[in-house]
Amino acid sequence: MNEALLRSLTPSVLGILVRRGADFAAAEDAVQEALVEAVRVWPARPSPSASNGKSPVRDPKGWLVTVAWRRFLDATRADAARRRREELVHDEPEPGPVTSADDTLQLYFLCAHPSLTPSSAVALTLRAVGGLTTRQIARAYLVPEATMAQRISRAKRTVSGVRFDEPGDVATVLRVLYLVFNEGYSGDIDLAAEAIRLARQLAAAIDHPEVSGLLALMLLHHARRASRTAPDGSLVPLAEQDRSRWDTKSIAEGIGMLQAALARDRLGEFQAQAAIAALHADAPTAEETDWVQIVEWYDELARLTDSPVVRLNRAVAVGEADGPRAGLAALAPLSDSLPRYAAVAAYLHERDGGLATAARLYAEAARKASNLAERDHLTLQAARLNARLRR
Repeated sequence: MNEALLRSLTPSVLGILVRRGADFAAAEDAVQEALVEAVRVWPARPSPSASNGKSPVRDPKGWLVTVAWRRFLDATRADAARRRREELVHDEPEPGPVTSADDTLQLYFLCAHPSLTPSSAVALTLRAVGGLTTRQIARAYLVPEATMAQRISRAKRTVSGVRFDEPGDVATVLRVLYLVFNEGYSGDIDLAAEAIRLARQLAAAIDHPEVSGLLALMLLHHARRASRTAPDGSLVPLAEQDRSRWDTKSIAEGIGMLQAALARDRLGEFQAQAAIAALHADAPTAEETDWVQIVEWYDELARLTDSPVVRLNRAVAVGEADGPRAGLAALAPLSDSLPRYAAVAAYLHERDGGLATAARLYAEAARKASNLAERDHLTLQAARLNARLRR
């Protein structure tokens, strides 16, 4: 495999797709998938010139353009189908039992095929059904984009030609819905309402406390959505949000659903996350938040998941419950490569009086931010502290 050849051809193949009408982001995604396919297929298709270090196919550029364009068309069709499904629901999901269903939830189960590992099934479903890009999925999994592209490509190969008469399990479908909701809630594509709609369908079909826990978690987060941004689009931190704008009906529904799930004494990670969200939603003011209980729930969640992201969020809660130095001590064992690590460290250092360190870390966090609103918010925090230091 001549990797240098692939790298040299990438810009021209990308340009051809854009000239054919593909938007740049979709074209990038399609070209990347074509490159992954080339890595897989080309060594098995030698040509007479391969021994000279040249391309193992006769027309490498034409081959890449053809494969990339097919990938782009497939993704466009999937995205159009998803958008048609989204148009069937209101922006704000109504509380109560689901009244209609379509085939989307069935597709989630079919993509969670037992021949795939859970992580590959989630990635494939997000790409094929959820309409997320490879870059967005990679960010959710905390892996490089190239790694995720290869994982999705392998998953497609694994299930190609397989009869989907043995659908996947509930746990994998819940993971997919959770990641779709998170991307819709804070990312570039609005999928939160669709994820809630499908979670309602799943809750109506399956009596499982973790299904209820996930739906409760979604409702509690979605209830605060109107207050998360200012009129100019800038982020509003939780402590500064106007709680009168929170959707009390969704909060009441989510808390009631969570209490019923917890009463069954089969604790899972989504119930634990929902319990944390409920403590935030139930506090009349930020100052009245029960941070001690939140730390206890993070301890449960860390026991269930052993997730470094959970431990990062726990450090914030420890800082609120026991003081910033305790929070920094909880943060110390974690890798500084974690998303939002710099932002959390900056917040804790600021509360501990280390303004210069906090300003530097806010600026670092801004450079690593995954979206414009978050980057602008962190940049403003750095500028605010730098202005105080100059006085």
